[in-house]
Amino acid sequence: MLLPVYKIGVSMMETEQRQQRRIIFYHLLVTILTLWSVVNVILLAFNIGDWHLETRISNGLLVVFAVDYFVRLARSPNRKTFLIHLAFDLMGIIPMHPVFALFRLGRLARMVQYHHLFWKLGWDGKWTHDFHRFIYSTGFIYLFSISIAIIVLSALLFSVFEHQSLSDSLWWAITTATTVGYGDDTPHIAVGKVIAVGLMFGGIGFIGLLTSTITDFFTQQASQNVEPEADPNEDELRQLLVKIDTLTQKVDHLQKQVKRIEKADRRK
Repeated sequence: MLLPVYKIGVSMMETEQRQQRRIIFYHLLVTILTLWSVVNVILLAFNIGDWHLETRISNGLLVVFAVDYFVRLARSPNRKTFLIHLAFDLMGIIPMHPVFALFRLGRLARMVQYHHLFWKLGWDGKWTHDFHRFIYSTGFIYLFSISIAIIVLSALLFSVFEHQSLSDSLWWAITTATTVGYGDDTPHIAVGKVIAVGLMFGGIGFIGLLTSTITDFFTQQASQNVEPEADPNEDELRQLLVKIDTLTQKVDHLQKQVKRIEKADRRK
């Protein structure tokens, strides 16, 4: 009777170990591809090496990460939670500019958290908890995702209707949403101006909320780290209360002894 149970337990352990090895291999592969994406972005940004080859590599990595993202989305039991918590993964496959590949570094952060690497290396501490609280508890990730979505969508529409390149349209959207407005790219038709108005109201509003969220977080952190000044009379007051309490106990003890003596005298 015990032998079949033992075999089932061993089989389950072996299955779990194989699954864990597959997860580790998958995470190592994603880590290599992510770091490759970052290096490729740096090479493209500084015009190092063969630009055409690096562009093809960037497009190939984009396809790989896009397929991986949509497969995980299809297999996710809760797609709404997936879309919210993995917003950086979606930003990492935006095909407008290679710089969006830098958002893929968010996956490395989650894999480090999944394998508890900071804890295993002894680096886990207050700053990791504060970082997680800043990203999720304050709603930073949601405001940031919405802001990026508004900017990207506005840039796409601007590129279509104003016949601008995607990179120029993205530059226009960022400078408009951040109220910099250099004026090197401006809308010339009515539809482009409507897109600009929508970006001004939506983008500026969410970016304002984003900056206020960051400011509030660090203000709260600073106020929590400031220790209240010690009152010089507080220790004296505490000692006085302790003495009063001690005297009260002694008085009660004396009253009990007096009552016992009075009872003894009455019996006599």
